[in-house]
Order: sequence, then structure tokens, then C-alpha cells
Amino acid sequence: MWFDDLQLKALDGSDLDPGVLAGKVCLFVNVASRCGLTPQYTGLVALNGELDDSDFTVVGVPCNQFGAQEPGTAGEIQTFCSTRYNVDFPLLEKQDVNGAGRSPLYKHLVGDGDDISWNFGKFLVGRDGTVIGRFSPRTPPEDMELRGAIAAAVAG
Repeated sequence: MWFDDLQLKALDGSDLDPGVLAGKVCLFVNVASRCGLTPQYTGLVALNGELDDSDFTVVGVPCNQFGAQEPGTAGEIQTFCSTRYNVDFPLLEKQDVNGAGRSPLYKHLVGDGDDISWNFGKFLVGRDGTVIGRFSPRTPPEDMELRGAIAAAVAG
């Protein structure tokens, strides 16, 4: 599978179950608990729920590189996400999305593109691992262009 070499770990540090991503269209989002954009969790949870039966998943990737807005431990992040926003999509371990320590996942997502500009940047990835689209942190989960791209990827 396309993600086998990316060393993906769940938020608790365990190896990510390959079934979480296998055969699915994924929306990877670098998330943070103390950001002005954190309320996007509500829309991400709704989006994930609406498309639950369509081989689609949102994947949250905590990152503390922007204003130190995700300083918590894995347990604190999990508690925040579950109690505050009822997050039911997969959360990966905290990662660097920019710089020399950029994770293998974000090396794949960004490729030769520009650095991530802030929390809640979004990458739409097809079932084969191809990056289909990149969306600004300010693009809300309800955005029609984003939703159209997801619908096309799921249908395709």
C-alpha cells in the first residue's frame, strides 16, 4: 500500500492499523488544540460522519510548529479532541510538517510544494496515495470546492 513506507503511528504511539487508510480517500489535516481555527474540528467531524460509508476518512495530524498551539501530550490531545469535539476520525502522533524534521508523511504530501503555512492545512489524497488537492488552512470543511473534490475522488 502507498503508505507502507511512511512509518505512520497512531496518536498513542502504536503502529497505525493499515485498514484505517487502505482503499480510502483521505483528507489529512494538521491540527492544533489552541488555534483560532480549532473550531474546524466540528466541520471535520461532520464531514467524516457524512461520508462514513463511502471509503473516505479525515485524518488529523497534531502539529506544534505554529505558535506552539499544540503543546499537549498524546493523552491531552486525545482527551481534548474527544470531549470537546467528539472526534471520531483517526489521529496520528504529533509531527513536524515543515523544516528539517518534516515527517515522512508530510514529505509525501508536500512534495516539491510550498511549506505548510499554518494549522488546519488540508491535503486530499486518493486511494492510491496521489495528492489530489491541497487546501488552505482557512478553507473550512464546509467549503463547496473542497467537498466537490472529495465527492469526485470518492466517486472516481
